[in-house]
Amino acid sequence: MMKKTLINWLGLLGVVSLLSYTAAVIFAPTAYPGYNWMAQAVSDLSANNAPSKTLWEQLASLYGVCGIVSIMAVCVFIQGKLNKTIRIGIYLFAVMNWVSNVGYTMFPLSDSGNAGAFQDIMHIYVITVLVVLLSIVSLVAIMIGGYRDKKYRSMALWATMALLLMFAGAIGTNIVPRDFFGIPERFSVFAATGFNAVLGIYLFRGFGGISESE
Repeated sequence: MMKKTLINWLGLLGVVSLLSYTAAVIFAPTAYPGYNWMAQAVSDLSANNAPSKTLWEQLASLYGVCGIVSIMAVCVFIQGKLNKTIRIGIYLFAVMNWVSNVGYTMFPLSDSGNAGAFQDIMHIYVITVLVVLLSIVSLVAIMIGGYRDKKYRSMALWATMALLLMFAGAIGTNIVPRDFFGIPERFSVFAATGFNAVLGIYLFRGFGGISESE
């Protein structure tokens, strides 16, 4: 059994990030009278004028920093490990995490929904589009690299599940009635955060002790 070092333990921060985000999604609505989770986006809870903004920031305080530390530790650990395609996918997933954390912090929604302000346009049409594109490309790369080698197939399966959830969210938000927009939207947001936690667990376990590289 591989002896765990500090970098392995840092992987658990990915799980902490997921738990922090989940707590914010579940409990922040208690500070937002009239919030309808089935109809409204998660981002509405952290909008500048949202009554739940303070509670959201408190509950999600570990989400961003723990997620970034975990994925960067993963990037350091996999140097010379796995295969090149998977490594590229994980690096792109790390870039997505940075774009998401920095972008959404710089450009929160000005109002619940889309008020049409500059920061709303940046939030929805620039940051979100970049996050979605980077997520898709990174997960596809991990899938290709993983399915090509049976040693990494479990990682490819997790990436496939995350990608399917993202597609379900993207398609669902465009076809379901407006009153149910929030349900498929949560598929997408939890897919990325969940997969970050999965990579953190892989790091904690030393990626199965695999050391060879292609």
